[in-house]
Amino acid sequence: MIQISRLFLICAIGVCAIGCSKSDDPAADTNALVQVKTAVATIEPFAELISSIGTVSARSGHFAALSAPAPARIARVYVSLGEKVGAGTSLVMFEQAPFVAEAQSAEAALVAAERNYERARRLADAGIVPRKDADLAATELAQARAAAAIARRAVQLSTLRAPISGVVTKLNAPLGAQADITQSVVEVADLSALDIIFNVSSSDAARIAPGASVTLSAGESAKGEPLGVGHITDVGGTVDSTTRSVSVRALAPPNARSLRIGETIFGQISTSVHPRAIVIPVAALVPDGDGFKVFVVTTGNLARERKVTVGRRTEASAEILDGLAAGERVVTEGAYGLEDSVKVAQAK
Repeated sequence: MIQISRLFLICAIGVCAIGCSKSDDPAADTNALVQVKTAVATIEPFAELISSIGTVSARSGHFAALSAPAPARIARVYVSLGEKVGAGTSLVMFEQAPFVAEAQSAEAALVAAERNYERARRLADAGIVPRKDADLAATELAQARAAAAIARRAVQLSTLRAPISGVVTKLNAPLGAQADITQSVVEVADLSALDIIFNVSSSDAARIAPGASVTLSAGESAKGEPLGVGHITDVGGTVDSTTRSVSVRALAPPNARSLRIGETIFGQISTSVHPRAIVIPVAALVPDGDGFKVFVVTTGNLARERKVTVGRRTEASAEILDGLAAGERVVTEGAYGLEDSVKVAQAK
């Protein structure tokens, strides 16, 4: 009996030893940790940015939209869409007969008005007719001269010519079609003089100064094709009555690819730079009521909850004004749902 009791005692001690050795195994403890990714809060320059979606537009004085001087049919088209043209190049010609006839009629009326005025003036000087008759004839002569000048100009404009050197960006000129004076038939733009027009709020416009840098991307977000860093050339002084926004004009960098009129561009306009800001990835921010909190990884790999005051933010980074020091490590992935004082491990 004594030997059997000793045997049970030895077995119990062995089981206890095995159990204790398993609980002290670091690998077994790691399995119970929350896997997260972290990043270190750093001190670096942080730019205050205003994001806006803009449109490529031809610069004033470098774009021309041409229409018929009067309702007329299109008789000839000299160019094609996308063609490069020089100043003075013939683009579209309308039927000439109506314009020529109108000019001849106006010239005839002018000759008659001149004769009538000379006759009325001589008679008035001789006292045969009242002076008011000569004054009326003078008025009619002035009107005839204006009409003749307009008719001569219409003949000149019956053939549309490029007023600037550039590229044909619009051509709505089917042969034989009736052209209206309210619709442009052909448009020419100097593609070397394009601007990007952004519309921002009045409060944001007050923070933007000419010369400010703007990071440009194709499309409607910063994830589009990078186009480089341009600069602001002008900030509008009025608010658009329809959109309630202010127009801000930007110039793309010289090494950017060729832009197209009407193309959508996303811009991040830099208003100021904080030279020594505490910066963390924006993914580390966890909404907490009206503010934010982060989880700081402390000694022993414990994730401690901490409220922070957030300054400016971009799509990738956030400026921390209070609550965090440079060099502290914060949880960036796995922070949502994390509880205070939970032990964490760096995810592979």
